[in-house]
Amino acid sequence: MKVKTMQEFMAEGKQPEILFWVGSAGSYDDRAKKISRAFVRLLNKANVDFAVLGQEESSTGDVAKRAGNEFLFQMQAMMNIQLLNGYEIKRIVTCDPHSFNTLKNEYPGLGGTYEVVHHTQYLKELLDQGRLTLQGETYKGKRITFHDPCYLGRANSVYEAPREVLAKTNAELVEMKRHKKTALCCGAGGAQMFKEPEKGDMDINVLRTKDALETNPNIIATGCPYCNTMMTDGIKAHEKEDSVTVLDVAELLANSI
Repeated sequence: MKVKTMQEFMAEGKQPEILFWVGSAGSYDDRAKKISRAFVRLLNKANVDFAVLGQEESSTGDVAKRAGNEFLFQMQAMMNIQLLNGYEIKRIVTCDPHSFNTLKNEYPGLGGTYEVVHHTQYLKELLDQGRLTLQGETYKGKRITFHDPCYLGRANSVYEAPREVLAKTNAELVEMKRHKKTALCCGAGGAQMFKEPEKGDMDINVLRTKDALETNPNIIATGCPYCNTMMTDGIKAHEKEDSVTVLDVAELLANSI
């Protein structure tokens, strides 16, 4: 795969079209790395001149902020903003709605103003421009239901882009009862990903997966690495690993091309 860093671009005296913000999950989590790779394959296929920060990229500070450590969040944010402004970054694309929300809505107040785009929005853009074209019928006849990530949907009102991208695969899109504005959280938001669930009748991710399974899907599509993990664990809890798979929108598109 062809991936250049901002340092390499600067050494050539060039600016990339976009900065791909990989995010903590996309960098370190083995499952989420597959989403990052799928997205990079699509960027290469569309001949997008993109860069990553590589080892210079740090956490956006989202988890620290949601867990209540505002001081740590501001330290991480200021470090990133200094780096991004130094590179004169204008446009950022990320596969992580948590990073998307933090970069888009929290950073401007600290001096970091950028155009921030979720990868499903950017993939729709590439498809609309004809830079990406689907040739295969990989998912024709398959039933796909899309789980809205909280920070993409309810927090930022991005509902249509992922669905329009999924529609290009020629699969049958089926909606859960709770979707778009009424979608249920996967259970990982607000730093809950990193703690054990509290006592109750059912874990949130198991309940959300139940919503998805009621649509009788072949595939549960996600647009967030945390949602992907939670829904995958939900599938295991319902013992449906043999019949239902969880894939990111980027993976579905990469497989269709």
